[in-house]
Order: sequence, then C-alpha cells, then structure tokens
Amino acid sequence: MKNQAIRYHQLGSPFEVLALEDLPMPTPMKGEVLIEMIASTIHPSDFGLINGSYGKLRDLPATGGREGVGKVVEAGPEVDGAILGKLVSMPEHQGVWQSYAVGVVEDLILLPSLVPVDQLAVAILNPVTAWRILHDFEYLREGDFIVQNAGNSAVGQAVVQFARMLGISCISLVRSDERLKELKNLGVEHVLLDDEAVPKHVLDLTSGKKCVMALNSVGGKSASRLAKTLCPGGIHLTFGAMDGTPIRFPTRELIFGDVRFLGFWLDRWKQNQSRAGLRNAIEQVLQPLALDQVRYLIDQTFKLEEFHMALARNQESRMGKVLIAPDPSKLGLD
Repeated sequence: MKNQAIRYHQLGSPFEVLALEDLPMPTPMKGEVLIEMIASTIHPSDFGLINGSYGKLRDLPATGGREGVGKVVEAGPEVDGAILGKLVSMPEHQGVWQSYAVGVVEDLILLPSLVPVDQLAVAILNPVTAWRILHDFEYLREGDFIVQNAGNSAVGQAVVQFARMLGISCISLVRSDERLKELKNLGVEHVLLDDEAVPKHVLDLTSGKKCVMALNSVGGKSASRLAKTLCPGGIHLTFGAMDGTPIRFPTRELIFGDVRFLGFWLDRWKQNQSRAGLRNAIEQVLQPLALDQVRYLIDQTFKLEEFHMALARNQESRMGKVLIAPDPSKLGLD
C-alpha cells in the first residue's frame, strides 16, 4: 500500500503551491481506524483554504480537500472489527486529498452502503448547507417562493431538490443560456438569466407576491438584484462570494421593504452543534439520498496524480462536481 497526498507548504494559488507527496502509512492507535479514500471532491472553500482567504486556515504543511468518502480497512486496538469494510465520510480536519487517513471511531460518519460511491463523495457539505439555509432562517410554508443565484452550483441544485420536497417554489438564476437549458432539461421549473430583468420576471412568476427568501452565493450586482425580488420583511442570505465584488445594499429595500441581510457559514454552524446534533443534521440529508429522492451531478473524475487537471476543470463552467480518486475504477462508473 502506498500513501500519497496533495499537499501545500505555503499559502498561494493551488496551481502553484500544491504538490503530490509520498507520506508514511498512518497507523491506527487505540480507538482509531485506518480509512482508504475512495473519492473526494473539490469545493470553492478548498481554494480559500489553500490561498489563505478562508475564514479559518489549517496549520502548514497541510493536505487539501474537505469532503470525500472512504472505506475502513484496518481497526486499531479495542475497536470492534465489525467496522471493517464500512463506508464513512473522510475526516475533514486533516485534509481528504490523500490515499489513507486515520479516524477516531466515535467521530466516524457512517454512509449508506447502497448509494453510489460518487454520490457519497458529495453527500454532506453542500447538502447540509442547502438544508440549513431552508430550515434555519425563515419558517417557509408550502407554496412560498424563494430565489437563488448560481442555480447551477452544487448547493443550488440541492436547494432546488430539497425545496421541491418541502412544497416550496424555487426560482434559480444562471449566467448563460447554456446553463438555463441544462437546468430546464433536469426538470427545474423556474430558471431565469441573471440580468437586470430579474426583478420584473420574479414579480410576474410570483403573481406580485415576490419571494420570502433570496439566497446569494455570487455577490456584486447579482446580490443587489436579489434584494429587489423580496417581499416586505424578506431575508437576503449570503453564503458565498463567487463574484468577489462588494455587495451594495439597496437603500430602498432596506427602508421601505424592511429586507434583512444575513450571512451563513457552515463551519460556524457546525462548531455550535453537539456531536448528536451534527449526526442528526447529516442524517436529514442522507435519508433523501438513500431513498433516491435527490441526486447530485458529477462532472468528471481524475486520479490523484491528475490533480492539476482536476483543479483546472473545476474552474470551468460546468453542471456537476469534479472528483479526485486514487483508483477511479473503484467508483463503479465505467
């Protein structure tokens, strides 16, 4: 067995500071297990951790990656051997872009075995973000309208599917005709181009009621347009900043619409949860996946040594997540 990891020793562009390194094979101690990584994914926050722009950074040198699925292949002392062969979420804090990692048994997140492995690789971070957004900030009722930009993103697609389960109508904004057609082909009912006509189109779609919540992961002018789609007292929730430009809060909506501007950071939310509370939250998003009520799009899969290709593909416009896998044949996608 060979243990390799995609590592960085200084902060900077992932294309410049990341390198594939050979590491010693970790040994599970008392209460620990050895996990073989099967597949991991790439998130925008992975780039933030590596370039130093994220809210909380890792000690250097560090291994990249936040989310993935692995299989327990060795049990340490005083660990029940029944855990062997189980699929688990890769431990996030030590980085997941590596062949093997050690995890503490009592902290393991077990994953449903009948779900395709590529789906399990993206089953937690984005879906939990989407679920919490829909449940923690407003009492959404069946028939309500919400609106989001970056509707083709992983979180955006999860929001659409969860909203449908809850009887909520979601209007998704995208930045190109190509993405609009692709979402329509996936069965997304309300899709609009993210342009200056959005407030008027939303007013028409909602029969003049507007939306009770707007979800912003872009920023800039797109975020300002979202504010104009909200009903009085509506919530404008920011959880990402793909655009990178500042948000100019429209004074009219603040004064006359009493719009509330809030933010959400999954890491802070997780810090405030008990172990039981976190497990329950994860079960809430794993159950629809296990029941085939939701599915997440996968774009391409790359080997560990192809990580530069994976990073480059991740920067391109696409509809699904990019995966990194030591052995893509184990995903059973061929």
